[in-house]
Amino acid sequence: MDDGETESRYWHVLVSRAPMNDEVFYYAVRTTGIFCRPGCASRLPRREHVLFFATCAEALLAGFRPCKRCQPDKAPDLELTAMIVQACRRIDHDEQAPSLATLAAEAGLSPWHFQRVFKRHVGVTPKQYAMLQRSRRLRERLKHDQSVTEAIYDAGFASSSRAYEDAALRFGMSLSRYKDGAVGMIIAYSIAESSLGLVLVATTERGLCAVEFGDDEAMLLAQLRASFPHAELQAAGPDAEAILQQVLALVEQPERTLDLPLDIQGTAFQERVWQVLRTVPVGSTISYSELAERIDNPKAVRAVASACAANRLAVVIPCHRVVRSDGALSGYRWGIERKRALLQREQTTES
Repeated sequence: MDDGETESRYWHVLVSRAPMNDEVFYYAVRTTGIFCRPGCASRLPRREHVLFFATCAEALLAGFRPCKRCQPDKAPDLELTAMIVQACRRIDHDEQAPSLATLAAEAGLSPWHFQRVFKRHVGVTPKQYAMLQRSRRLRERLKHDQSVTEAIYDAGFASSSRAYEDAALRFGMSLSRYKDGAVGMIIAYSIAESSLGLVLVATTERGLCAVEFGDDEAMLLAQLRASFPHAELQAAGPDAEAILQQVLALVEQPERTLDLPLDIQGTAFQERVWQVLRTVPVGSTISYSELAERIDNPKAVRAVASACAANRLAVVIPCHRVVRSDGALSGYRWGIERKRALLQREQTTES
């Protein structure tokens, strides 16, 4: 920054601690190699040692380190928000996902620092975000009249093999089955009584895909059919009895372990939330804000709550252990009373 009048104004702000209204700038100190925000509690440097920057990115690019007191790189200002939005748009619109180095260079940050900032704001890394958006584009294209091959390359996949691997992981079925609305996919289900009402247990060839509580058998089947509109639903045979009994035992005795493969289908963010939920011990609870902290995204409290609400594997992914910050019970997909009963059962078990 070489505007003498502007630098004089910025220096006056530093000396007087006067507010800057909507104008944003940063100052760096040559002798320490650190840059700060105006108003930082650190000692005022000598004028000849000070450099001014219009953005945080410029100061970082010049080799200065962020101050540990005012943390200019962590402040939730418009500059960082705009930078992340621009990176997301670039990922959304590019046919091939830009590399981390490219995105970082455009933001004026090091790759390590850019990834850290991106994950803090978005909840996933740039690579995970690109994979999620690529899968979303593939889903959209498969709903139209494109062939599977055309949809794969239009969505940005470099090879069909990578797309089929992604489909197996994200969709729980082949691409052709997904395009046809899961036509031909068989979902076996069982419904049994438990102390918390009816329990529906459903499996695909990959593993357990749904555990739902309810009071009406027809409603449970309607919900399963809505999730897989063109799949073939079949009442499970005698060979599935062991699976049903394991789930029922987990409902009644939460300290038990479940030794079954799971067919978990969700976004990258949802799967991170669900993974952390499975580490919460029996008899313990975690708040939505604590859960957001555990996935390194403390601002994503609402998104965490949405991920909990999207869980289709009751008890197996124990979203009933999530409570408000004050310990009060909040919403539960299968009813507050069931949530209360599950928590009381677990606390009794642990005591």
